Amino acid sequence: MKITVGISSCLLGENVRYDGTHKYDAYINEELSKYFEFRPFCPEMAIGLGVPRKKIHLVQLDSGVICVGIENPDMDVTDALIECANTQVSQQNELCGYIFKKGSPSCGTENVKLLIEGDYQKIGQGIFVQQTIKNFPRLPIEEEGRLSDPKIRESFIQRVKAFHKLKMLESEMK
Repeated sequence: MKITVGISSCLLGENVRYDGTHKYDAYINEELSKYFEFRPFCPEMAIGLGVPRKKIHLVQLDSGVICVGIENPDMDVTDALIECANTQVSQQNELCGYIFKKGSPSCGTENVKLLIEGDYQKIGQGIFVQQTIKNFPRLPIEEEGRLSDPKIRESFIQRVKAFHKLKMLESEMK
């Protein structure tokens, strides 16, 4: 039986990125898929941004970080991405891990470009992933780019297996 893991849809080869392309990851699709049952999801598609779409980015304001259109800063999708993560709670509750797309303003786990006073700094975190972590603080997560490091990859796999065992034990105790 494979362990259920959420994944950014573009990593499985789905053409859901802003430019109509994908970011197919061979290692994930050819190796990790032997052990994990992937549940693909794209929050930007889920909130209705479509393909192709205008780029969005993270912007630091005094009130906090928001996610808005680059060409149209009035297009604020922050609340929609947060709500999207919240509506996914029942589906994500079945997951034992999640692999996100690096650098994405919705799905990047770290080092996402954040516009601060006119300059980009790679210190942001995607809005959807941030809310997912709030909803499931124990859920093992990783970015696909970091999985190329053998130690990080092995750690992620072991954390997913351990979380799966923990969920099975908790289920038996009910």
